[in-house]
Amino acid sequence: MKAPFSQFLTAQADGLKALIALLGRKYDYVSVLSTDSRGFSARISQKSKSVVNDTMTTERGHVARVHSGGLYSEAAFNEFDPAHPEETAERLIRMLDSQLAVLRAAGVQPYETAALSDDPQALFVEMETERLPENEDMEALIEKLSAISDEGMKRGEGVLDCMATAQSTHICKMFLTAHRDLRQSYVYSEGGVAVIAMQNGRNEVSHEGLSGRRGPELFDGLRARLDDALRVSRELLSAGRVEPGEYDIITAPDVSGLIAHEAFGHGVEMDMFVKERALGAQYIDRRVGSDCVTMHEGALCAENVTSYAFDDEGTLAGDVTEIDHGILKTGICDALSALRLGTRPTGNGKRENFEHKVYTRMTNTVFDSGSDRLEDMIASIEKGYLLQGISSGMEDPKHWGIQCIVERGYEILNGKLTGKVVAPVVMTGYVPDLLGSVSMVSPDRAVFGNGGCGKGHKEWVKVADGGPYLKARARLG
Repeated sequence: MKAPFSQFLTAQADGLKALIALLGRKYDYVSVLSTDSRGFSARISQKSKSVVNDTMTTERGHVARVHSGGLYSEAAFNEFDPAHPEETAERLIRMLDSQLAVLRAAGVQPYETAALSDDPQALFVEMETERLPENEDMEALIEKLSAISDEGMKRGEGVLDCMATAQSTHICKMFLTAHRDLRQSYVYSEGGVAVIAMQNGRNEVSHEGLSGRRGPELFDGLRARLDDALRVSRELLSAGRVEPGEYDIITAPDVSGLIAHEAFGHGVEMDMFVKERALGAQYIDRRVGSDCVTMHEGALCAENVTSYAFDDEGTLAGDVTEIDHGILKTGICDALSALRLGTRPTGNGKRENFEHKVYTRMTNTVFDSGSDRLEDMIASIEKGYLLQGISSGMEDPKHWGIQCIVERGYEILNGKLTGKVVAPVVMTGYVPDLLGSVSMVSPDRAVFGNGGCGKGHKEWVKVADGGPYLKARARLG
């Protein structure tokens, strides 16, 4: 079935177009992004149960952006009478003019930027889904999650708690200008199973998740994740510590995604180029990895939680080749940063919600596949680790340092897995050194979209990342 576009936004559209015409009498450029996104989040454990009609991306409201005299200003609003757009126009003009006046009176030197293009464009997209979150049988879902939690308690040795989670969101967005009318509707979902276990006074938490641009039917696959979570919890409880040093490593697809996100995620968000806060700006058309490394970024390069038709500035979704056989070709860019840099936007302008400003943000960030078999990778390593499971990561875009905290590592000696597990594993290094050491890449590839990403410590949005198995060399501790 098609995910139906919001009736609320449809009813608001004509009034918003009239509002844009009124604002257009005063400003050089006017756009309105309207959102109406509904969903739910359920979290069931032995100790608590929570079901709310709220996720990271549920929202309803509008944001107007205008241009005047080289400056942009924005105002968010969630009260609008389409029969009387002049009332909202008067209120917005007071708000927008006061912002522009403050900038001029303060004597600051803001970026003077040209008006955005407003060439005619129309798009209406309702993406496929099997079920809608607003129609989901919540009693049946809670029963399913509770059964997973109960089974985890029965089957797991030393299990203190077992949590099952599920959240699904129906996204509807409309972008309007004087000459553009873009509308999209899609559903994404994510879920997971977490096991908290204790053995000999040691506590460990394992987590296995799944995500996709799908409806609540995705949760039919949660039961299978319990088996993995229980196995990993046993491995973590008996895991040792890695001896710090430099090793040959193989990264599983989820860890490959973490590297993609941290190494060339934030580092090539080109709003950082404008502010001269990213080393990547100096490496365009220069080598940053081995010939084995090709990386894509964009809402169209994979299908997961952030695979949309257009971004929050009305730029159509793209598929950007950031690294081509080791050569950094370009970054990703929102519309205003693109104007300031003299380049084209890539469809990566995203807001946390309609009340937040646009930043250049990642969508799907993935390594391309290769042709090397995992078995051959393992056989090629004398001493090293297969790294799997992600905890967190961070990078320094100004100096290209990277740190990835990996859940566990499986020891490899003389070309074979020994069965020994180490946990946790902290992988650190300099991005060009790490990517330059990639020597083998598998043909299989997976993309993961659980959780979110902040711009620094704030501005949280959905992202997804992934790739194939990679053989490389890195420092572990």
